[in-house]
Amino acid sequence: MKSLTTSSVPEAQPVREMELSAQKRIRRHSRRTTLVFWSFVGPLILGLIIFFYIPIIWGVILSFADARATITPTKFVGLQNYITMLTDPDFTHALLVFTIFAFFIVPTTFACSLGLALLVNSIKFAQSFFRSVFFLPTACSYVLASIIWKMSIFNGSTYGLANAIRHAFGLDIILWISSPNPPWYWLVLTTVRLWLQIGIYMIIFIAGLQDIPRELYEAAYVDGAKKGWQSFWSITFPLLRNASISVLLLNVIAAFQAFDEFFNIMTGGNSILARPPLVYLYNVALTGQNYGTGSAGGIILTLIIIIFSLIQGRLLGFGTRD
Repeated sequence: MKSLTTSSVPEAQPVREMELSAQKRIRRHSRRTTLVFWSFVGPLILGLIIFFYIPIIWGVILSFADARATITPTKFVGLQNYITMLTDPDFTHALLVFTIFAFFIVPTTFACSLGLALLVNSIKFAQSFFRSVFFLPTACSYVLASIIWKMSIFNGSTYGLANAIRHAFGLDIILWISSPNPPWYWLVLTTVRLWLQIGIYMIIFIAGLQDIPRELYEAAYVDGAKKGWQSFWSITFPLLRNASISVLLLNVIAAFQAFDEFFNIMTGGNSILARPPLVYLYNVALTGQNYGTGSAGGIILTLIIIIFSLIQGRLLGFGTRD
């Protein structure tokens, strides 16, 4: 018994050393994994903190202070900036401009993107090519597209494409941007936005269409359903509910955030004809150097977008099961 006991001690020591070595390797691997993780995620988090969260917090602070020609709060004014913005007729007029713009662009974009998705999804040849072609304008700069629309397509002279076509048919030229009555500038603003964003919403609808089981159509055809509008209204459109609500929500939020096309097309004195909230807040904060009131207007606009999105999502049943 004594010999057995004494021999087990040197055998247990290598096992203990192996366990310690394995634990060290695990700790080294864990530290290496953590280092790699923070090497990739750290710059992103740092960028979010510096360029996203800190400006938001500072904007909220400025909205309760008097900050003219400086981004440093000079005096606490409470809710005075909010009251000033809410009672400003120019701000309410900017919200009216958004309402008109959304009335034109939201249903038009919804119908065109859905129709385009149905056409692209129905073809059997070169479907990826057509998806790429129609999605490509999404990568175009809003500023560049706005300048092309203003200077080349809807130029008020005979050199613009639209007026050149009218002149070829013997029609008079139209001052597309500066004409208040009739307001042709709405055609310019809505078409450039439609061309820029129809591709992304088409992709959302195509994803929804490809998620619909083909067996449903086959069963419906066996039961006597006809191809075309009947199958679309009975099967396709109801099963695109979540995709449709997503497109509507994103489209309305994008209409709230309209800036580039208005700022670059409606320049000079024409800006008074159509000035959305972001352009008006830009003029107040940067041109007028009133950062306190401008920040208050930005907070108000953010709250309007959040409340409107929540109400719209609740009314349309976003996120509920089919």
